Amino acid sequence: MRNCLVIDLDRCTGCDTCVVACKHENGVDLGVYWNHVVTMGPYGTYPDIEMYWLPTQCQQCANAPCISVCPTGASQRDPDTGAVVVDKEACIGCQTCISACPYGARTYLEDENIVVKCTLCNQLTRNGEDPACVHDCCTGARLWGDLDDENSDVAKYVAAAEEREAGSTHRLPDPGDAQPSTVYILSSKTAEWRDPE
Repeated sequence: MRNCLVIDLDRCTGCDTCVVACKHENGVDLGVYWNHVVTMGPYGTYPDIEMYWLPTQCQQCANAPCISVCPTGASQRDPDTGAVVVDKEACIGCQTCISACPYGARTYLEDENIVVKCTLCNQLTRNGEDPACVHDCCTGARLWGDLDDENSDVAKYVAAAEEREAGSTHRLPDPGDAQPSTVYILSSKTAEWRDPE
């Protein structure tokens, strides 16, 4: 099982609804974001200009380094949903996982001495619901499901994108062996994929 997000950047308008939905559903503190939307571009010279929006959040890595470095086991994978989560009761606030995460997807809350992050709305997905960012996306750019199940909507969506244009599916750069699960779809009609800095 590899439950993850598939984000169609050809459809994303950078509206930040996913950011708001995440904060609302999870009670994320002011100044803290579990979901970011990065503006990529504009690139080029008028009239040949490209730009797109790149939502970033926990990449739900298959080989999550945050889990392997956690000294208390607070960073763990939910056995039912496969989501990488943090057990707040077991977290000692050492921030080792923050250092290990290649995607800057974790935040330390000083007042509570714990680390928090996107859980793919585990409280919803374990009950068969979509994460809030998927449910509320007004352009239908976000999907969630099991990429290992070839009959799932996300697996079919990714396969169809590759069939339309080979090389149109992407993942964030992997500096080690984290194996990020989130799949981004960006076709050449929209823009050339660029790794975020």
